Amino acid sequence: MTALWTENDRLAVGWAGLDAPAARVKYGCLKDLRRLSEEEPQLVYPDFEKFVRLLDHPNSIFRWNAAHILANLARVDHTRKLEPLLGKFLQPVGGPQMIAAANVMQAAAVIAAAQPRLADTLAAGILTVGRAKYETEECRNVAIGHAIQALDRFFASIPRQRAVVSFVRRQLDNPRPATRSKAEKFLKKWVDAEKKTADARRMCTRRWGPAGILKIPRPTQ
Repeated sequence: MTALWTENDRLAVGWAGLDAPAARVKYGCLKDLRRLSEEEPQLVYPDFEKFVRLLDHPNSIFRWNAAHILANLARVDHTRKLEPLLGKFLQPVGGPQMIAAANVMQAAAVIAAAQPRLADTLAAGILTVGRAKYETEECRNVAIGHAIQALDRFFASIPRQRAVVSFVRRQLDNPRPATRSKAEKFLKKWVDAEKKTADARRMCTRRWGPAGILKIPRPTQ
C-alpha cells in the first residue's frame, strides 16, 4: 500500500532539503516552501520564527525568499507577529543591495494587501529608498522604480498619500527612463484620475446642486 504524500510531508521535506549540499536540491526546496506559503499559509505559519531567522541567513537567496514567505503568511497572522518585525523586515530598503531592496519592497506590498492597517508603516519604509545608499547610482534608480511599483499595489490603502505622491513626482526627473515611465503611469492612474473625478463631481454639483436637485436656469427676459 502506497503512503499518501501530505502537505505536512512536503513542509518537512522542504526544511530538510535546505541543508542539502547540492544547489539544485536546496533551492528547489526553498522554492517549494515559498509556493506552499502561497497555497497553504496556515500550514506554514507555525514555522513563522524559523523564517524570521532566515532573514539573517548568510545566503542572500534564502533571505529574499524568507521575506516573500513571511509576506505570504500575513494573511493568517492573526496574532500580529509581523507588525513588530517590520523595522527589521524593511531594513534592506536602505541598501546596499538593490536586489534585496526590490524583493523586500515587493513583499511589503503583499503584506499591505493582507493587512491594510500596516499600509502607512510599510509605505514609510519603502519611501526610505529615496535616501538609500546602493552600490551605484543606477542601482538606486532601479530600486526607486521597484518602490513605485510596490506603492502602486497598495496606494489606495495608504492613509497619508501626500508623501507618496510627492516622492513619485520627483521621479519625473529621474535619469533612468524606465523609472520616469513608472512615475508617469503612477501619477496618471492615481492623481490625474482623481483630479478628473473631483472635477466631474464639482460639475455635477453645480448642475444638480448638493441635494441632487437639477438646477434649471431661469429664462432670460
